[in-house]
Amino acid sequence: MVEPLNIALAGLGTVGTGVVRLIETNAELIARRARRPIRIAAVSARDRTKDRGVDLSRYDWEDDPAALAARSDVDVVVEMVGGSDGPALALARGAIGKGKGLVTANKAMIAHHGLELASAAEKAGVALKFEAAVAGGIPVIKGLSEGAAANAIERVYGILNGTCNYILSTMEDTGRDFGDVLAEAQRMGYAEADPTFDVEGIDAAHKLSILAAIAFGSRLRFDAVETTGISRVKAADIEQARSLGYVIRLLGMSEIDRTDGTARLFQRVHPHLVPFDHPLAHVDGATNAVVAEGNFMGRLLFQGAGAGDGPTASAVVADIIDIARGEKGAAFSMPEGELEAMEPAETGHRRSRSYIRFAVPDRPGVLAEITAAMRDAGVSIASMIQKGEDAQTGEVILAMVTHEGPESAVTEALRILDGSQSLAVRPLVMQIIEG
Repeated sequence: MVEPLNIALAGLGTVGTGVVRLIETNAELIARRARRPIRIAAVSARDRTKDRGVDLSRYDWEDDPAALAARSDVDVVVEMVGGSDGPALALARGAIGKGKGLVTANKAMIAHHGLELASAAEKAGVALKFEAAVAGGIPVIKGLSEGAAANAIERVYGILNGTCNYILSTMEDTGRDFGDVLAEAQRMGYAEADPTFDVEGIDAAHKLSILAAIAFGSRLRFDAVETTGISRVKAADIEQARSLGYVIRLLGMSEIDRTDGTARLFQRVHPHLVPFDHPLAHVDGATNAVVAEGNFMGRLLFQGAGAGDGPTASAVVADIIDIARGEKGAAFSMPEGELEAMEPAETGHRRSRSYIRFAVPDRPGVLAEITAAMRDAGVSIASMIQKGEDAQTGEVILAMVTHEGPESAVTEALRILDGSQSLAVRPLVMQIIEG
């Protein structure tokens, strides 16, 4: 008789209970595909008495999640505690140190400590899997590391945070402003009580750094991701973008920059204007989507649910099935010691078209001052739209789109204008992605 793969589960929130439910519901199918049964040996969470909608009485309970790693009847530890450090990291280190495989949905921990954990897993001869850490139920990590393994990936980018995408697409559909839609998203459970990690782009940056390491064979550099969130996007920006043929999406984008002959890693999370005919323009709600461009495969689009108990649990259990089959592999598609250390790319020389939004007082001379700064910095203006005075603030919204040029020119124009009495608030700059 084939021995089951015994797992221990730490964290019984939405995803953790989803994993229990999935393993119980599809036990026979999973056993056939894994070529052995998957058995939950023990679980751990903060509150033993909480009703989670699943029967946990048949499993051993450990109050201390670290105890799961020490159990002799556990082959794989599944970590869904969350957080980049603390109990999650202690459990991950403990599991690998005890010779257990580790499956996690924890993008923050992988973004900050993934190289350490990958090296430890290789030395211990155990698997480290984290498909669910990026884009929920979308198998993008497996797609890049296995399906696209023969390709030199040229660029990887996409919509990596469902909360931001829900907010932006709802603003687009309703004409409402950011704060109003965020409050609704919090009431509906799409956004956390403290939404900072989502709306300021940090969550997307965690995921982008992981994707970049896998796509380019580079060492993780979360600290090098240039990150801007969506909290400054106004309904007026959505309206202006639509009139120009674009939607606004928060995109994470990464590629190898070889401008000076040295491979440098470009990583940015930033709201972009996306043309109507681009695949990402039609990704609405809490959906995630990732585009990968390879030298032989062309453009691939991975799209689906980026969160939720079902999709994320599906990715977690898929990793468990891989381990049950004996498929370990390198966590980042190649051994940790072979990942290339790349310096961050300078972005000033990058050429793009930009959308720049100013909020200015309605008085003579303002437009002349702004256009003079653009002229002096070498920014060529392609079009300009002025929106009437806001009844509450008395400000006028002035939006312009530039011709293609170096990003350093736009940065210089804004430096010239810095501190000007003509600007009510700091200008908002968004790059335009071409189709």
